[in-house]
Amino acid sequence: MVDSAKVKEVATAFAAVMLVAVMICSSASGRGSELPVREPVQAGAASPAYCLAKHDIGKLVIGVNNNGTMGAYLSSSGTQDCFTGEAVPRGEYPKGSGAMYIIAASLWFGAIVGRDTLVSVTYAPYEGREFQPDEPPLGNMIYRSTVDPTKPEFEGAVSEQDYIAVYTDTFTSGVLDLVPNWPDGRPHTPLDIEVTQRSFAWSYSYAEDLVLFDLSIKNIGNQRLRRVYLGVYVDSDVCMEPLWYAGGQEDDLCGFVDSIDAGYLPTACPDKEQVSLAYISDNDGDLSLAPGFWVPHVTGMRVVRTPSDSLEISFNWWLFEPDFGPQTRDKFRDLGTGFSGMPYGDNNKYHYLSNGEFDYDQIRTASITPLDETWVTPPQMNVDDISDGYDTQYMLSFGPFGIDPGQSLPLSFAYVAGEDLHTDAANVANLPDDPDTYYENLDFSDFAQNAVWAEWIYDNPGVDTDSDGYAGVFYPCTLSGGDDPVVKEIARQGDGVPDFRGASPPPAPRMWVEPRLGVIHIRWNGFHSETTVDNFTGSVDFEGYRVYLGRDDRRSSMSVIQSYDRDNYQKWVWDDSLQIEGRLGGFVQGERPLTLEELRCLYAPTGCYDSTWHPLDYPRSNYFIFHSVGSDSIFYFEPQDFNRSALGNYPTATTGIRKRDINAIRPTEEWIKDTSLVPDSLRDRVLTEDGYFLYYEYEYIIENLLATVPYWINVTAFDYGSPHLGLGSLETSPTVNPAVSYAHESVQSVMDRDELQVYVYPNPYRADGRYRQAGYEGLGLDERTRPDDRVRRIHFANLPPKCEIRIFALDGDLVRELDHDVDPSDPLANHETWDLISRNAQLVVSGLYYWVVETPDGRTQIGKIAVIL
Repeated sequence: MVDSAKVKEVATAFAAVMLVAVMICSSASGRGSELPVREPVQAGAASPAYCLAKHDIGKLVIGVNNNGTMGAYLSSSGTQDCFTGEAVPRGEYPKGSGAMYIIAASLWFGAIVGRDTLVSVTYAPYEGREFQPDEPPLGNMIYRSTVDPTKPEFEGAVSEQDYIAVYTDTFTSGVLDLVPNWPDGRPHTPLDIEVTQRSFAWSYSYAEDLVLFDLSIKNIGNQRLRRVYLGVYVDSDVCMEPLWYAGGQEDDLCGFVDSIDAGYLPTACPDKEQVSLAYISDNDGDLSLAPGFWVPHVTGMRVVRTPSDSLEISFNWWLFEPDFGPQTRDKFRDLGTGFSGMPYGDNNKYHYLSNGEFDYDQIRTASITPLDETWVTPPQMNVDDISDGYDTQYMLSFGPFGIDPGQSLPLSFAYVAGEDLHTDAANVANLPDDPDTYYENLDFSDFAQNAVWAEWIYDNPGVDTDSDGYAGVFYPCTLSGGDDPVVKEIARQGDGVPDFRGASPPPAPRMWVEPRLGVIHIRWNGFHSETTVDNFTGSVDFEGYRVYLGRDDRRSSMSVIQSYDRDNYQKWVWDDSLQIEGRLGGFVQGERPLTLEELRCLYAPTGCYDSTWHPLDYPRSNYFIFHSVGSDSIFYFEPQDFNRSALGNYPTATTGIRKRDINAIRPTEEWIKDTSLVPDSLRDRVLTEDGYFLYYEYEYIIENLLATVPYWINVTAFDYGSPHLGLGSLETSPTVNPAVSYAHESVQSVMDRDELQVYVYPNPYRADGRYRQAGYEGLGLDERTRPDDRVRRIHFANLPPKCEIRIFALDGDLVRELDHDVDPSDPLANHETWDLISRNAQLVVSGLYYWVVETPDGRTQIGKIAVIL
């Protein structure tokens, strides 16, 4: 097989040399004069504001570019996130695994303009990138987030991680990767389209496996775009990244899942759920390799909104080598480029966008014989190899529709991942001869369920968003049998008006971390956590906090070391109308947990102050019968979470978390709106020194910590869930915005000393010291895949927040200078590292070195470092 990874790296200039003669014909004279002409943009001195940003708030990590492409492979600005500077992986799933599930995705737009058939693409192999952002600042990508209501990016945010980009196809020269349309013998001819792209991601359990994209496509030219088709092109290349360079992507399989058994979904009533998912997966998940190389999961895309409900949908897939793609006999097109799969040139691309074909799944290629009356015969010499996996790409497209000058049309789609498609390494042996058995052994359930959630987040089922009296599609669901069946209407589809919201946990609290020698003091303020209304459920559903501690920022490394939750209980009510596994009757969970006081007022024999009645005296094995006029009710009760509600300020404490001031006064609505209204006599009991409401202030001290290794700390907030939506308790992610700290002396104690007491470790530094295993180096997300010699670190501790660190060789030559200037409130203000790289960007040699720390106020300390490499 040809190494397709290397083929794709060929410079797009290859296409340009194939254009021997280009006849450039102006079409401006044929344009109307209803709107002012927007001339094609010539890139000037200022370059487009290229930006690559990383969606990594959930388990699916995708790079998005403001040129309309997905994937770091297609970035025009390098492979670092332009907001954080962090490396962007190639479509990683799950986060931190190193597994690659999407290398490239792009948008194709085709239309008839006058007499021309034109296609503009954000990317196509060998044909470059035809959309560009504007120059700064107009072309800058925008970041927004709902994570912290106190930050500027919260304003207007939809998800925990929003990116907004605007790009056009109007550049005709002078920009990166813009090459002539060589098959059609002409330069790039713009459609005059402007795309505003919003992408959204969440960390919540039901949404962590998807990224939603919402596009507004605007005709900024002066001609009507007729018979417009839109397509999303995807190249996945599924493998662990080290195998990609050895052709690990050459056993991918592509297909389409139309619907799936809906029984696993919450309140599922229809037998089937429409998911309409195009996908690519590895053929066996590489389960025959060592566990570190497994890629058993699957990713793909589904469209959740198109400009019209009555559009024609096409699903086409093809290969690079051999160059092949399915085509029907009645719509066969000779691509005329020497290729039969990948459509090069505007005319060929438009044919694929608009052909209305729905290709068979790749595993069925060997079943297409020369006698097949529908499909063109595949290349017989490769048919078995194609059926059991190749380097495959696909495009999902739809149309036609028209866009008038100045008009905008919407498109929304989701890129979705699902776990454990493959569970049996031997299943691939069923290919190519028995594709049905192979398919039956695949598990699409998680993939499909995530796709359903993508649609529900886009358009909330049962929610009348525009208040016109229509709340979507409800299915009649039979919940009990017998002579008198009970039928209930269950919402399964929304009202067609986008919501782009899902159930969310309370906002994470505002957190501060202060290190001390051997301990770390955590302070947080939960005002927003405890008062924010969930915009999906319409209620304040805060339940509690959890304190996490880890030795790195992976979710698997973060452990709960303390928690607090409110003292409340779930009520389960017997319902005769339910049918569960053929049996009539069952317990139904209440809409929300109830406090002890509420339950006593409702059910205690002597009322609200009956201290002898307790809900936990009535578990499922000893249910409670409540007698009321005309009927009896049967309940049982369970604690919501652990009910660790007695704070550490009290003798009966059930948690080590403390209120900072148990005498703090809860703020009134007037004080919340305007803190200047707080009386001076009460300010010390209402507000902290830095202006936060004291009533919502908490603290916890982690003790017995090592001073020489970093710790990742976070405080999360969680709610009590939404039982009627099939959702359990939702919690903010402990891996989102954790604090990193060493248990050194506090910054203040260092600043208060007359003399510095900096210390350096490990000293001596030995190449065989196994420091990575000991936790001294290589812990960052972008460092885990690097070799040991690329993550070496020598640590400087007990630093003041501002100082200069200089490292000298014994002969006095300056080896490296480090400018340590950190906000004193940062928990890393007293710590710095040296990567053993000299100022000449070379790894230092073994030897003895001097270090000098000097502060702006003249304090100086000198020491030695021994390096043995």
